[in-house]
Amino acid sequence: MKKKKKEKSSGRYANIEETPMMADSANYLSLLLKAFNKPKNVSPSKVIPTQKTNLKEFYEEAPTIFWFGHSSYLIHYKEKNILIDPVFSNRVSPIPGMLKAFSGSNIYKSADMPEIDVVIITHNHYDHLDKKTLKKIDHKVKSYYTPTDVAADLIDAGVSSSKIDEMNWGNSIKVMKKTMLRAVPARHFSGRGLRRNTSLWSAFVLELHDWKIFIGGDSGYGKHFKTIGEEHGPFDLAILECGQYDKSWPFIHMLPEETIQAATDLKAETLLPVHWAKFALANHPWNEPIDRLLKAGNGSMQIATPKIGEPVTLGKPLPKEHWWNF
Repeated sequence: MKKKKKEKSSGRYANIEETPMMADSANYLSLLLKAFNKPKNVSPSKVIPTQKTNLKEFYEEAPTIFWFGHSSYLIHYKEKNILIDPVFSNRVSPIPGMLKAFSGSNIYKSADMPEIDVVIITHNHYDHLDKKTLKKIDHKVKSYYTPTDVAADLIDAGVSSSKIDEMNWGNSIKVMKKTMLRAVPARHFSGRGLRRNTSLWSAFVLELHDWKIFIGGDSGYGKHFKTIGEEHGPFDLAILECGQYDKSWPFIHMLPEETIQAATDLKAETLLPVHWAKFALANHPWNEPIDRLLKAGNGSMQIATPKIGEPVTLGKPLPKEHWWNF
């Protein structure tokens, strides 16, 4: 394992822009009360419609993305597979009984995964780094790439340190033939249990042969998107968060309208919105993010809206069914 240390402020990692965890009007008590008193419409009233694909036999000549709900997805290209933030457990909370996956959204399991060349973990939050999933898929995985100081969580899940590379913002690594991965800034935070910001969080630029894909992870809106677009764009595809926002935490997650602006800043030809349709981590209606995003986009760019498990192949017609209207 190659470790690349990033300078920390007071022993902890920090964002480029000042990033308060909460708005001035918010406090932890009000957030806790909200968490235990969510409106009914934060979860769908029916089973989520999905599409099951045999990933072990799938083959496509152009990059194809399979979204598994929330922020987990597979990027397939010819015979290679790159898996991002895999979470196939039914819950994403250290507190028993909380944050259960929506009915129907968890049709893909660890056993459904093909052989994986690369796993990318964007940060160590429970909805992005699931140790139970990592334990189940590790025998299929050749290598892992994480932000700095995230490796400890993977090792705790049973992953060998020899399979892990940690990356600081600005680091680039050749992860496969004609495939480069670069870690770039995101505006967020890290933490499991009582530990906060002791590991880095990151977005990634993936150069896959002649294709360029932005892997957004979690991020509030900020100046970094325009900088990344100018230095590394344009992108064939930007995969960006769209959901789990709240006026109480406006700096660490984007509003749907900001997601459109971020994709514009990145010079993305196509946007795939993720971080929704599986877990209720905020108090907005479960399908509000995608409706707001499409209204804000208003034809300014191509937007893919696949069902969970429906392939999105670059260079081919995008899935655009409004399957969430119920």
